[in-house]
Amino acid sequence: MAEHGPILVTGASGFVAGHLIPRLAARFPGRELVLCGLGEVMLDIADAAAVDALVSRVRPGACIHLAAISAVPVARREPDLAWQVNLHGSLALGRAIRAHAPDCALLYISSAEIYGHSFKSGTPLDEHAAAAPMNTYAATKAAADLALGAMAGEGLRVIRLRPFNHTGPGQSADFVVPAFARQIVRIEAGLQPPELNVGALDPQRDFLDVRDVCDAYVACLAAADSLAPGSIFNIASGVPRRIGDILEALLALAGVQAAIAPSATLLRPSEIPIACGNAARAYEAFGWQPRISFAETLRDILLACRKECGAV
Repeated sequence: MAEHGPILVTGASGFVAGHLIPRLAARFPGRELVLCGLGEVMLDIADAAAVDALVSRVRPGACIHLAAISAVPVARREPDLAWQVNLHGSLALGRAIRAHAPDCALLYISSAEIYGHSFKSGTPLDEHAAAAPMNTYAATKAAADLALGAMAGEGLRVIRLRPFNHTGPGQSADFVVPAFARQIVRIEAGLQPPELNVGALDPQRDFLDVRDVCDAYVACLAAADSLAPGSIFNIASGVPRRIGDILEALLALAGVQAAIAPSATLLRPSEIPIACGNAARAYEAFGWQPRISFAETLRDILLACRKECGAV
């Protein structure tokens, strides 16, 4: 990446960025961080003219593109918004960088959701697996992933990262682990009856701690000059975890007993039994592997939820 240009972060007010920004500051001391969505740097990523103007002014040396409609249910409810933000916003950013900051290394944060039907093989997928999305969110991310990959052949220094499910303290209850944890903490605090509303419990997913994921992004950015434009890297643990087992682990950690109440509104229209990834390429290219135990992740999520509820 350009050694002295600012590092531009889109979606800087989001869950992941809250963990990423201090890691960027520590790894690249003295580099200016331009944080879109915080302070005075506000940006509608779907406004192509605004994106172009910002990139023209900042001329970043690197960019981590986090801004997205990231929850599957939200994308399903508001598909036009998801396409505008996830595809057209990403294209606007890629075009602006190519035009105004051609030396900029762009880390596009894609998603393992794009593999979709390919997960039906039941084996951990590597980066050669076909993109075969099964929902609106996955389709928008796959479209942007493929479009930016094509732009690599036209001069865009893009690296595509495909993180699997990641969770941690501060994540929205739109996502399954904090949704469980917040209900458990509310039961613990006497704020709701001892009954948990849940979706499907049998699917198995490859979960990571968000802090490990952010470490992957920082390591990848540090190695960007050695990576070919258009490169793809899975960010995965390689360990599938059953959703119901995660719920039981949270209940055990909290010492809470509760009835389980399946909710049709929390079920996805199409569900795959197992989604798991192979991240060997990321280890080989920039030395990344997950380090935080899943038990520590769950404890930290419960603690964060207790603070939100005023229980600690």
